[in-house]
Amino acid sequence: MSDPRILIVDDHAIVREGLKFLLRAQLGSAHIGEAQSGEEGIRLLHRGKWDIVLLDISLPGRSGIDVLHKIKSAGLSVPVLMLSMHPEEQYALRAIRAGAAGYLTKESAPMELVEAVRKVVGGGRYVSASLAERLAQEFGRPVAGLPHERLSDREFDVLRMIASGMTVSQIAEKVSLSVKTISTYRTRVLQKMGLKNNAELTHYALTHGIV
Repeated sequence: MSDPRILIVDDHAIVREGLKFLLRAQLGSAHIGEAQSGEEGIRLLHRGKWDIVLLDISLPGRSGIDVLHKIKSAGLSVPVLMLSMHPEEQYALRAIRAGAAGYLTKESAPMELVEAVRKVVGGGRYVSASLAERLAQEFGRPVAGLPHERLSDREFDVLRMIASGMTVSQIAEKVSLSVKTISTYRTRVLQKMGLKNNAELTHYALTHGIV
């Protein structure tokens, strides 16, 4: 792998700096670009050629999964490696189904990230052994077998944040959407899952390891 062009999309400057330091230390001649939002990342993808995108899931406004969908719908062929502070069981399957070439938590060892980048740039996919097992199990299970699997990606985000104890106003501020919009998402989540209130939603999320 010579001179890979790597685009980092993460809203935290300290995370971007850490990733750049690691990748340059291990890959030397890599050309690294950075964006602090999904919208900025998509603009950079349209302007130049990149070998891989390191995409954070928890972005303000348009989430990482939303950005991934946008990349795929725009016909951009660049492979995307998702990085997340969330455990695999919360988002990994959604990311892979949406077209990600791999998924890593930010708690992964630094050299695991380097290995993942090398593998994805080389045309492969990168998933952990535990995620590979979950993906294998998916082939024998009906799609959307559980209530939360019927939710859209944004609805799932709202479910997780409510179950984590956040108010509608706090969620709206975090994702840069209006309180009215988040309230609408909350209503859809409750309807789709057949739940009555936040207490039932939180109990469900705890029972199924969503938070």
